[in-house]
Amino acid sequence: MSNDAALETAIDTRYRDASLPVDERVEILLGQMTLEEKAGLFFHTMIAMGEGGELSEGDPVFGIASNREYIAVRHMSHFNLLGIAPKASDIAAWHNKVQEVAASTRLGIPVTISTDPRHSFSENPGAAFFAGPFSQWPEPLGLAATADPELVERFGDIARQEYTAVGIRVALHPQVDLATESRWARQLQTFGEDADLSGELGAAYVRGFQGSSFGAGSVSTMTKHFPGGGPQKDGEDPHFDYGREQVYPGDNFEYHLKPFEAVFAAGGRQIMPYYGMPVGTEYEEVGFGFNKGVLTGLLRERYGFDGIVCTDWGLITDQPIMGTEFAARAWGVEHLTPAERMVKVLDAGADQFGGEHEPSMLVDLVESGAVSEERLDVSARRLLREKFLLGLFENPFVDVEAADSIVGSDGFRAAGLDAQRASVAVLSNALRRAQGPVLPFARGAKLYVEGIAPEAAAAYGEVVETPGEADVAILRIQAPYEVRDSMFENFFHAGSLDFPVDVVTHVQEVAAAVPTVVDVFLDRPAILAPIVEAADAVVANWGASAEALLDVLSGAVPAQGKLPFDVPRSMAAVEASRPDVPFDTADPLFRFGHGLAL
Repeated sequence: MSNDAALETAIDTRYRDASLPVDERVEILLGQMTLEEKAGLFFHTMIAMGEGGELSEGDPVFGIASNREYIAVRHMSHFNLLGIAPKASDIAAWHNKVQEVAASTRLGIPVTISTDPRHSFSENPGAAFFAGPFSQWPEPLGLAATADPELVERFGDIARQEYTAVGIRVALHPQVDLATESRWARQLQTFGEDADLSGELGAAYVRGFQGSSFGAGSVSTMTKHFPGGGPQKDGEDPHFDYGREQVYPGDNFEYHLKPFEAVFAAGGRQIMPYYGMPVGTEYEEVGFGFNKGVLTGLLRERYGFDGIVCTDWGLITDQPIMGTEFAARAWGVEHLTPAERMVKVLDAGADQFGGEHEPSMLVDLVESGAVSEERLDVSARRLLREKFLLGLFENPFVDVEAADSIVGSDGFRAAGLDAQRASVAVLSNALRRAQGPVLPFARGAKLYVEGIAPEAAAAYGEVVETPGEADVAILRIQAPYEVRDSMFENFFHAGSLDFPVDVVTHVQEVAAAVPTVVDVFLDRPAILAPIVEAADAVVANWGASAEALLDVLSGAVPAQGKLPFDVPRSMAAVEASRPDVPFDTADPLFRFGHGLAL
């Protein structure tokens, strides 16, 4: 329908009739949309929230326009919420104001709010947000360390209730990439190295978020990163040009599809392809968001997937990230103009441009004949159908007063704390001294702690100032990574897995004075051998509070966590391994599934 004709015709409001079949409602609405209104559906970008739940005028640091500009002028209606709010009711209030703006537009198409992960106790700002008012759980690697699908589904169900209470209806997760390259920066948000476990937990995650039937109480899951983003050359990440190549020296491409197959079987609704470009495969050597063989041939045709496909962020235009301009991640098609890249993404089979906010470019492409309006209609149907199925046309608003009592409730926080405890993995507990293993330590012992607030440790023993005064020392450290040039790069922990000499020396010095426990935040499988040799006990966590950790170390709760990947013995073994093949480092120090009981 032409723009003028659409605007001159009285609006047929039957698309608001919930008694009609969803597909019929979609066609009634789609037939009345202008080209500009259709184009707005294709852009899924970051949106800012104003202070205290007010509408935002935008964020120039992140290149974000005002809420009204995006919705009322650019006709956009899919947004990834940026930042944190101290109160759930503030998010809910802002969400309702955004929906009021959407309701005031010509057709009143409601907004769909999405988010990256928000529930982790610890976080990587490049891939997740602080929990804020939400309950706090281990990172996905920590959920994998529990190896408990029921626990993961329970997490998804609780997260679903918290998200829907504030108006978030799309989860830009789970991430079911496989951590087959030990150096890769993004494995903390995965379920580890094993395809079967990752598939089982990924399916449970989807069931928890989407519910027993997809509808008004659901959160739609956007599983990423198809067809598996783990086999990165040298473990570098394709957020950056030096990490764009995804390689398969073990000819193991199919292995990385297995978790996605489990997610499809569980009814996963949406998919995000990764930035990486496959090298040395049957597929075109372009980023997966541009890759027709992968998105149409593999995803749409082989797997019959008819859900929404949204590209990863920033494939089309250069975007500011934390105040710094980063080139579009158009790997393999850098020579194409932004408009040409847009055409290639659509031809590949994607429905949305992640992180982009220029609908006028798409309008120009249709008006020039480079893209047909019929092609827009194919994706627009999927995008509108999802809004109808989520019940957004019937009731786009949330109960602001109820949000604070639902989000971060005592019961939800207790469940998150239990999961943190269950995820802690004891890797070694040596018989170094005459009194036997150091763990569990005796309640009331004299404790020397680093990386733990003294007031938290005081609930378990007497906190002392020096190792020489203590019965037990407990040191919390971070797995190593190489410092890179920019702040944004350093959110992605990459490079060598060897601990710096000063860290190892410090552990040795403390352990020479007192029985010592080292707890490592194991966001990558670090070379633990020198730490294990120096310390009396080594423990791994993937997001656990001091309380959760000390409950395990003191024996108040049993140690249950198991490694979700192999821990290599040396960097030489890592460098010699094939990045697409699981469990491929020679003679690992600890095997997948290792974890001692206390």
